Amino acid sequence: MQPGNTIRFVLAAGLVLAAAGTIDASMNNYTVRETNEDGVRIYVLRDAAKDVEVKVAPQFGNIATSMTAHGKAVLWTPYPSAGEWAQHPAMGGVPFLWPWANRIDGWSYWVNGRKYALNPDLGNLRASPKDAPIHGLLLFAKQWKVTRAAATEDAAELESSFEFWREPAMMEQFPFANTVTMIYRLREGVLEVETRVENLSSEPMPVALGFHPYFQVNDAPRDEWKVRLPAREKFVLNERLIPTGEKRPNPYANPQTLKGTALDDVLGGLVRDADGWARFRLEGARESVTVEYGEAYPVAVAYAPPGRGFVCFEPMSAPTNAFNAAHDGWFKELPVVEPGGVWKGVFRVVPEGF
Repeated sequence: MQPGNTIRFVLAAGLVLAAAGTIDASMNNYTVRETNEDGVRIYVLRDAAKDVEVKVAPQFGNIATSMTAHGKAVLWTPYPSAGEWAQHPAMGGVPFLWPWANRIDGWSYWVNGRKYALNPDLGNLRASPKDAPIHGLLLFAKQWKVTRAAATEDAAELESSFEFWREPAMMEQFPFANTVTMIYRLREGVLEVETRVENLSSEPMPVALGFHPYFQVNDAPRDEWKVRLPAREKFVLNERLIPTGEKRPNPYANPQTLKGTALDDVLGGLVRDADGWARFRLEGARESVTVEYGEAYPVAVAYAPPGRGFVCFEPMSAPTNAFNAAHDGWFKELPVVEPGGVWKGVFRVVPEGF
């Protein structure tokens, strides 16, 4: 536990205990348990009635490293244990992308009419094979602090925060003071991920964040999987996978079989149900995973490379390269948080048939 980091562990409304060390408690159906997985601290959220379990590693990028339903994997991960994964960091589970999602088209970007240069010498940037800064700065960050672990009659929850403003090397790359708070909430067999970003700086702050979750089903081979992509538009990408500003109609069937199909697409114009959620869906024979996008996520990346046993439905607050696209004038919907304001987004993962 980091110095000064007090975990609030909630057993029921009105009863709060300060906990140091191992946490293990329950409230009827829901439990939250702290454990160690090959040297990595893990919080296990469990819904006993639905037999759904989620593992989160706060000090490994606050990644949800596992989600199972009736013991079957819902999330795809590159290694069986968080310890091995931490020794060989790679994409999988539910990674968080901040302060930008996916790629920037060069080693600088524009915000509020000013050009900011990225500094590769600081060692906290990652480049794509096309030499584009990719996935932000927090991918496997260790500085997340758990602020609340809760088992109530309604849900199992884990709340963590990242005080971005405390990190000089990160602030040099994105000089907008902010704090990120994330809540993993397991309720009725559904994982809800709530994210809040508070702007602590003196200027408006753009929000171009996203998640890059990896999903699988287990009852059919990959070529028999189908996906549903409720979007009206597909952004045209250049050879570096950067949107050009042109859009075309969504070319995919509903559902779209993955046999002979490789996805790496930025989708917009999401089609929302009457309740306001856009629902992307992976289907096997009977198993399915639905990713429900709240209204703060108007863009989706769909990624399913050939020969790999996963599909990514990525909730994004803006398209790839959003800072520079907004500066160029063709993207006009970049979310901006005023000083002292808070951006909030929610998406949900719904497994069925497992």
